[in-house]
Amino acid sequence: PHSPAQKLVFNRVNGKRPQVLLQQVSAPEECYTLAHEENVRFVYEAWQQVEQQLDGSRSGESACGPVQYVEKTPNPGLKNFVPIDLEEWWAQQFLAKIENCS
Repeated sequence: PHSPAQKLVFNRVNGKRPQVLLQQVSAPEECYTLAHEENVRFVYEAWQQVEQQLDGSRSGESACGPVQYVEKTPNPGLKNFVPIDLEEWWAQQFLAKIENCS
């Protein structure tokens, strides 16, 4: 009958998000200010450092560093909560743009 939907997977090189270039047919090009790009770069680089420090503390490399918060007593109202997979969401948006352009 029906096979499950294929999941689009983006492989990262050195932990960095690959740059995807799309030619937009009729959509206006988004314009980012220099300040916006600097802010995005700052947050991205800071988050990469946190992830590296978390990985190091998990493998026992360092005794101090960031601490990942974990609920001691989980909220029963969130028992069935499923976090959104942002990579999958962005992949769906990417595919929708491609389909709309063709």
